[in-house]
Amino acid sequence: MAVVLVNPEGLPQPEVYRQLSIASGSRLVFLAGQVARDGEGNPVGAGDFAAQVEQAYLNIGTALAAIGGSFDDVAKLTIYVVDWGPDKYPLLGEGVARAAAKLGVDPVKPITLLGVAALGEPDLLVEVEATAVLD
Repeated sequence: MAVVLVNPEGLPQPEVYRQLSIASGSRLVFLAGQVARDGEGNPVGAGDFAAQVEQAYLNIGTALAAIGGSFDDVAKLTIYVVDWGPDKYPLLGEGVARAAAKLGVDPVKPITLLGVAALGEPDLLVEVEATAVLD
């Protein structure tokens, strides 16, 4: 099976990995974990968990739109949260709701939420990974 790797416009353009892999045939899309970075790679929402969740979800929407899909095509999310605790639930919901309003989508998806000690960069509070099906 052929796999096409894509770094869509509107997202950071890392050299060491690609944001998406698209398997031909079933059109399964595996999106790299999205964090609070804008399209130029600039940090968004320093110290603000809800703002970082919002930006991660918006990045998923941007990536999927670049290949003809949308956040509605997401089949599964995995959310990694630094120092997770139940006190963060309201902020998680706030960030998701703001992103859903901007994207015009229903954000309710199957989700795995994992508390982690740290992410790839010290200012990151959350990372959201998505699997989507376009066909």
